[in-house]
Amino acid sequence: MTGLNLWKDIRRSWQLYALFALPLLYIIIFKYMPMYGAQIAFKEFNVIKGIGGSPWVGFAQFERFFHSHEFWRLLRNTLVISFYTLLASFPFPIILALGLNYVKNRRFKNTVQMITYAPYFISLVVLVGLLLQFLDPRTGMINTMLGWFGLGPYHFMAQASWFKSIYVWSHIWQNTGFACIIYLAALSGIDPALHEAAVMDGATKVQRMRHIDIPGILPIAVILLILNTGQMLETGFEKILLMQNALNLRSSEVIDTYVYKVGIVSQAMNFSYATAIGLFKSVIGFILLIIVNQTAKQLKQESLW
Repeated sequence: MTGLNLWKDIRRSWQLYALFALPLLYIIIFKYMPMYGAQIAFKEFNVIKGIGGSPWVGFAQFERFFHSHEFWRLLRNTLVISFYTLLASFPFPIILALGLNYVKNRRFKNTVQMITYAPYFISLVVLVGLLLQFLDPRTGMINTMLGWFGLGPYHFMAQASWFKSIYVWSHIWQNTGFACIIYLAALSGIDPALHEAAVMDGATKVQRMRHIDIPGILPIAVILLILNTGQMLETGFEKILLMQNALNLRSSEVIDTYVYKVGIVSQAMNFSYATAIGLFKSVIGFILLIIVNQTAKQLKQESLW
């Protein structure tokens, strides 16, 4: 398209371009412009000298992180929480969508949808506050119920071994309902004639799910799996930080929270070191994205490119 034709197209459909401009500006300002600052990971950043005037140190910041005593603990916690979250949470929206797709009672279906969607709109601060109240060893609902069976009380948030499960299953409770919306949309796009033919042949609902519904939503599921893998190391910094305490830090400290503490909270703020750690995490996430995308292509499934 020539420049003249492009300008005519913009004038003719300026409303669409105006809508497109907002997300485009967001991506440019908050995603691409910060890439300029990523170079301080290879420098000894000095606030007075600025990014351009700070001296280059090569991979010294990365080597410092790789040789630190925190490296393996941070990497292990980040990967375990990420894989645990991905593997545990991925099937639930699909199962919920398949179940809702066969519900005939519209009032019951709407009620279930409202109940499962609602937790998604609870702020993380409120959610973590609810978790702390539910799991309180003295007045919490969970310990009260365990007490009926002569168990407990347990101080769940003070035990490092419980942290990952509490984080992951509260994430599933909060996000499953909202995540199943896209699968419901995909199921609604399946040709009803396939189901009619299957019913005429005597197929049960389980057989229809297996041979019609699951193959129908599989391309969407693969694309979402690839996208979730690319964001896998984004472990939910805010929620983990709110759930952390001195007693569960051994299991809850991840790369994102460590970067926050080193780069901002610490009295000796080290922007170069924190940037190097964050850049390392981004590179690992990018590599995982490429691996999963290529695996999907090898298996003849949908892929991003």
